[in-house]
Amino acid sequence: MNSIKIVAFAAAFCGVACAETAPTLETSDVKPLPHYGRVARKVVAILNRKHILGHPFDDEMSRKAWSNLVNQCDFNHSVFLQSDIDAWEPMQTRIDDALREADVSFGYEVHRVFVKRLAERVAFVTNLLETQEFDFSKPEEYTFRRDKLPWPRTTEEAEDIWRRRIKNEMLLITLGRELDAEDEANGKKKDKKKDKDKDKKASADGTNDVAEASEPEKPPKQVLLEKYRHYLQMIITESDEESVLQRYLVAVTMAYDPHSAYMSPLRKEDFDMEMNLALYGVGAVLSQSMDDGALEIKEIMKGGPLAREGSIKVGTKIVGVGQGSEPIEDITWKPMRKSIKKIRGPKGTTVVLDVTDKNGGSRRRVSLVRDKINLEDQAATGRVERVTQNGVERVLGYVRLPGFYGTMDKKPSDPQYRSCSLDVAKWVAKFNTQGAEGLILDLRGNGGGSLKEAVLLTALFVRPNPDPCPVVQIREQSNVYPLYTFPEIPTFAWRKPMIVLIDRFSASASEIVAGALQDTGRAIVVGDHRSHGKGTVQTVMELGGSPETPNGSVKVTTARFYRINGSSTQVKGVESDICLPSSLDERTDIGENNLPNALPWTMIESLRYEQIWNMASYVPQLKTLSEARLRDSAEYEHRMQVVKLCRESSERKTVSLERTARRKMMRDDRDVLTAADELDELDGEDDEEESLSGRKKDKKNDFVLKEALNILADLVRLTDGAEAPDAKVRPRNLPPWLRALGGDY
Repeated sequence: MNSIKIVAFAAAFCGVACAETAPTLETSDVKPLPHYGRVARKVVAILNRKHILGHPFDDEMSRKAWSNLVNQCDFNHSVFLQSDIDAWEPMQTRIDDALREADVSFGYEVHRVFVKRLAERVAFVTNLLETQEFDFSKPEEYTFRRDKLPWPRTTEEAEDIWRRRIKNEMLLITLGRELDAEDEANGKKKDKKKDKDKDKKASADGTNDVAEASEPEKPPKQVLLEKYRHYLQMIITESDEESVLQRYLVAVTMAYDPHSAYMSPLRKEDFDMEMNLALYGVGAVLSQSMDDGALEIKEIMKGGPLAREGSIKVGTKIVGVGQGSEPIEDITWKPMRKSIKKIRGPKGTTVVLDVTDKNGGSRRRVSLVRDKINLEDQAATGRVERVTQNGVERVLGYVRLPGFYGTMDKKPSDPQYRSCSLDVAKWVAKFNTQGAEGLILDLRGNGGGSLKEAVLLTALFVRPNPDPCPVVQIREQSNVYPLYTFPEIPTFAWRKPMIVLIDRFSASASEIVAGALQDTGRAIVVGDHRSHGKGTVQTVMELGGSPETPNGSVKVTTARFYRINGSSTQVKGVESDICLPSSLDERTDIGENNLPNALPWTMIESLRYEQIWNMASYVPQLKTLSEARLRDSAEYEHRMQVVKLCRESSERKTVSLERTARRKMMRDDRDVLTAADELDELDGEDDEEESLSGRKKDKKNDFVLKEALNILADLVRLTDGAEAPDAKVRPRNLPPWLRALGGDY
């Protein structure tokens, strides 16, 4: 999983001059650069040789790539016409031939038609909103999930789909405001976690692309007019030669599996930033203004160059960028990714920004020296928790790990080196000195990352002697080999009881760690019924090129993961020993099995390994104790209602456009979610957790974590202070292949 959200990371830190006019439709007519055909040919050659399937890029793969491309552009089958799809039908079996001939024009043709059709749809929406009123008394429905339906055959059919879409959004805004006013009049608290629950509420309301009334004073029609005008501008502005190639070649690589991907040069920068948890820039979170095309500063990072400069505030707009003494370049209405790249740069170099106030009134020039920006929000955090049961207080450690980050190009002695396993080890050391009796390792939402870090992290919790402990098996095209904990790093840093928390977003490296600790009896797995189910290994391969024309990289699935018991984590994931379902658990749109072209589950021979401890033997008692606690819990009952609502909404494909029926559905959904939110606030003020850098973070009330802490306290009592037993050290000869690795996979 571990996919990087390009806009989030690219916009996370970087740099702008005044726009005279907005972009026009003609700016969408991008064409491939001369070397792009060679890039595509290299990508196909690597897929042919290196992918785990060992399958050539032939007509079969061409069909999958074709389907990926048209569906990536128009997932909901509402922009293209069936005539467009029919015109491209011959290419279903010709993409392989075209790429072998270094021809990438088809990707640009699909993009050109998409922008043309989208402009037509937005023109229709604009006319509709300006000239018509909607009748919400008619018994009409809107089908908002059309990905399995055919494309509209005619313009009239497409316009009817969009008429219903706009009617749905008008109704949603209008009723949403009514219900907000009703809740306020009845004294109900407003949702304090809007961002967290936004996706849940949108899904429950029947659409994920709804315009929320961020400015209630604006009439609903104006909100929608601005939304779609901005949407079209964004598509045109952000679509350049590189982004279109990125989309096309990702469609090609994903014909093999959902995790193989082409990474353009800028996309590769984002990937490296995520793994290193650092970049060099000015320290700002940016977004592109759809009013004037400038980059608006949404957040200023503490300790960064902008924060130290002091005079630039949130809301300031960047309109021009220059490098040192070089001329300033106007970046309004330029692709945001490229503008951000101009703001980034090596530490110690100078970037000059032309900035204006929020309204574009005043304008001035600011010179900044780039510096390192740490992405600490993705780093391991921890704290001590205290749980009292039957008058006995238990001191418990808690570590949250959002991703398996690790610096790839530096040694541990380097000051810039980052390692998630090292960060977790520091927390474990703190807990040992503070007398913690148990530990929770929270891998919820952790999409994976470095395989090496997964092995190192597992080594913190298993004994290294008398033999290295197996962590995972790797199956490549021609052989299978296990990865063991490093024998020369005899850590075993934590010997006391522990729980691993997972959810449906826990994937890849998270599943390796959870599976290894479960199989060896070292930890109990708690959370959603099972994890995501990503059991594949990706290798990043450079495509060469020159500084002037870099080719980017390709991430290829070169192997599969298998647990030490022989079962693949692919599709099936890791099952919880004790299930505490979250709102993700019953959603039918989450999980590896729901991704296109996902590889199937398979099994190989189990390794010989020993049980380090017997945590699994306590599961029946722990389940009984947990069920007794939850039986009379109003909070648990409400949580299960939320889980049920999320399941129903994820299966929902249509919504009523009749006012009374829709209002009832929205009120019912809102009441369930509001009741759960109010229970979150019963424990008082939010607490804080701390990162290793000392940065404080809000800690929201977390039902699953609260019960997991109770389960851990039960486990500590049942084990009566015992620790995982050590083993007698005996001399041994390491296999040559393991010795050769030298602890660096």
